[in-house]
Amino acid sequence: MRYQIRHALVQYGADTILEDVNFEVHDREKIAIVGRNGCGKTTLLKLIVGDIQMNNLDSDEECGITMAGKQEIGFLRQVNFEDKEITVEEEIKKVFAPVFACEKQMNELEEQMKESSDDKQLLGRYDSLQRKMEALRGYSWRQDMEIMFQRFGFALEDLCRPIGSFSGGQQTKVAFIKLLLGRPDIMLLDEPTNHLDLPTIEWLEGYLKTYDKAVIIVSHDRMFLDKVIDVTYEIEYHRIKRYVGNYSAFMKQKEEDLVKQEKDYEEQQKEIQRLTEWIEKWKNTPSKVAATRSKRMVIEHMVKIEKPRRFDTKAFHARYEPRIESYTNVVQARELSIGYDHELEKVSFLLQKKERLAIIGENGKGKSTLLRTLIGELPALGGEYKFGQNVEWGYFDQQKAVLDDADPRQTVLDNFWEAYPRYVREEVRSALGGFLFSGEDVMKLMGQLSGGEKVRLSLCKMLQTRPNLLILDEPTNHMDIIGKEALEQMLKEYTGTVLFVSHDRYFISRIATGILEFSQEGVYQYKMGYEDYLAQKQKEADGLVGGRGAAANNAGTAGTKGVGGKGRTGQMGDDSQARAGQTAGKAAPTLSDVFDKKTYYNPGKIRSRLKSQLEKYERQLAGSESRLAELQMQLADPALGSDYTKLMELQEVIDAEEKNQESLLERMLETETELAEMGE
Repeated sequence: MRYQIRHALVQYGADTILEDVNFEVHDREKIAIVGRNGCGKTTLLKLIVGDIQMNNLDSDEECGITMAGKQEIGFLRQVNFEDKEITVEEEIKKVFAPVFACEKQMNELEEQMKESSDDKQLLGRYDSLQRKMEALRGYSWRQDMEIMFQRFGFALEDLCRPIGSFSGGQQTKVAFIKLLLGRPDIMLLDEPTNHLDLPTIEWLEGYLKTYDKAVIIVSHDRMFLDKVIDVTYEIEYHRIKRYVGNYSAFMKQKEEDLVKQEKDYEEQQKEIQRLTEWIEKWKNTPSKVAATRSKRMVIEHMVKIEKPRRFDTKAFHARYEPRIESYTNVVQARELSIGYDHELEKVSFLLQKKERLAIIGENGKGKSTLLRTLIGELPALGGEYKFGQNVEWGYFDQQKAVLDDADPRQTVLDNFWEAYPRYVREEVRSALGGFLFSGEDVMKLMGQLSGGEKVRLSLCKMLQTRPNLLILDEPTNHMDIIGKEALEQMLKEYTGTVLFVSHDRYFISRIATGILEFSQEGVYQYKMGYEDYLAQKQKEADGLVGGRGAAANNAGTAGTKGVGGKGRTGQMGDDSQARAGQTAGKAAPTLSDVFDKKTYYNPGKIRSRLKSQLEKYERQLAGSESRLAELQMQLADPALGSDYTKLMELQEVIDAEEKNQESLLERMLETETELAEMGE
């Protein structure tokens, strides 16, 4: 066991935050701490790292914190770099101080060994330092730093920039990189996936799963927890309970435990009632005095089962219907050039009524910029976009919601009323109540609201207009898991159309009916849910289907390649020029084409690609057959007749080559089938 907390009590003033906490960390465990916002998750992290102390250390009960030897605990605190003038590389290299100290000692020993090469003591010390250097990953520190730096979305040139030249969010990423490179024995991560894009989150999952020490994570990202975690602690009603397994396993076990507790509680209550009724009936009968006393003792000595409390699932419960219904085509863009002082992307897509289109991709590619362009906050740099008839949109921006510049002394009630002055008081309280602002909560000051509360208030105000198109930029940031699930349910019941940016894969998988992907190759629309999109991407990676253009074509999407407008010149609505600029999949539709539901594609290009693909497979198959023939000749060599180890190794290589041929034959068959369907 690395670390243990026993019977901890944590209070702030008269308020109890955590009570009778028992917490353990073993070996390489990846531990999640889950619970509602404000339940004490971050408080527990602060207790573990030593920022706060137990309130019951002086009590008589057995309580305290123990560690197995010296455990280095790493925690990403509020970023505050001492020297903003030094470069990022100089700041990150502080993590490798033990490596440089070890390297210096090795260099000194090397100089000494030149004079005394047979000194066993020097050789022993040098060997010990080498092992330490390997344990510190000292021989690959620069490679580790550069790889991780780029994984977090930075360019290598940024290592030479002063740390003060980066934004607050970028400085937080640098601090996160330092924490990961420091490789502490117990790593504490508080909402590590916030503000990370999908590729970085997926990389972080793989890194943490193979991390050879312990990790404790507070997160509301359910898919991240499912993929990384093997132990879950839940904080509820000030108490903490340990569950073995990831988040999904925890939820299943919690429900099973609750059902069992309810059953046991009901049976015990029935037994108590039966004994009590017997006592009441016979308590005044002299011959039953001993029996009634005995039954009282039975009740008194029972280990009482606590009345089960249902999950703490209090969440907003409002349901909104659009004021009017839109026409079928809600939003479409044709070669829409987005950006600020220069073009980030060219985007073409079609969003139709009741669809829920998720915009995903790396940070900095233009996802939020697209939304801001559509609502008119930013001018289009080129191309065209159009809202359909009867479309009334509402826009939510989580950054503006959290950084709301409202008067901090204003109450929630007054803030809402200011936006909707025609509402009567009952209407205001009813609307706010649907988003958990009930009772005295409506009198909270704006300056006292948490990020999650600000998000709820902003959503509440936006939905009062009853739009038929919701444009949402990271709506689940700052929400706890119950809040996310409530929003998911609301959006699934919503009869309008939704266009949203999110990095929460679980949320996307529950909500999205289509994907608009921003990638290095361009912007593509997939007319499919998130799980099917992932399967399609895997097929592309495995070479089972063609590249992006073919994927878009097979998916039946309206998406097109759009980086820098490659091969795209001409005016909107010119069909001949539109066809000249099409990708290997469907051509980007003109506005009139989209609304008339006409599609154009280039069969010649697709046929050419499939033929090239088939020729490549044939060459690979010929090479494989040649290799297999050579291997079989080696297998027949009489000299190997008694070398069973070599024979087994050779047979394994032959088996692998035969499987490779089977795979190539399957791909050839699929390609030939596609060509046949095109009339080739």
